[in-house]
Amino acid sequence: MREGRRFGLSAEQKADIWRRWKLGESLQEIGRVFDKDHGSIQFMLSRHGGIAPAVRRRSKRTLTLAEREEISRGIASGSSIREIAKSLERSASTVSREVVRDGGRSVYRASEADQRAWRSALRPKTCWLADHRKLSLLVASKLILDWSPEQISG
Repeated sequence: MREGRRFGLSAEQKADIWRRWKLGESLQEIGRVFDKDHGSIQFMLSRHGGIAPAVRRRSKRTLTLAEREEISRGIASGSSIREIAKSLERSASTVSREVVRDGGRSVYRASEADQRAWRSALRPKTCWLADHRKLSLLVASKLILDWSPEQISG
């Protein structure tokens, strides 16, 4: 085992590991290529059940970094939220929520807002029922009574 060589892998390296694994290379072979112990490679693969995770992508509906930078420039120039929204062809409420969520007009920073949005979109998130005990008990009681999920949600 190698001592003192603790460093992470880049997204490209992880993609290469998954590609090599899919091609049938052994854990030892993959480990040698990346100067990692085969146990580290196995740990990374086993966390996802040996199946490569989907590549993270942003939804087309979310604000982009460029739009956030435009919001930041609009705030700096003293434009109103409605003016900024109109220039972005977005709803004023979308822009307003974005600014409020990230500290308000006085502290809004596009890059920080974008990083925060990217982090908050991480999955898996906890199930709604796991966070709301009363609701989960209600759903469980209705399932015992043979209610359908559609009836319960209604």
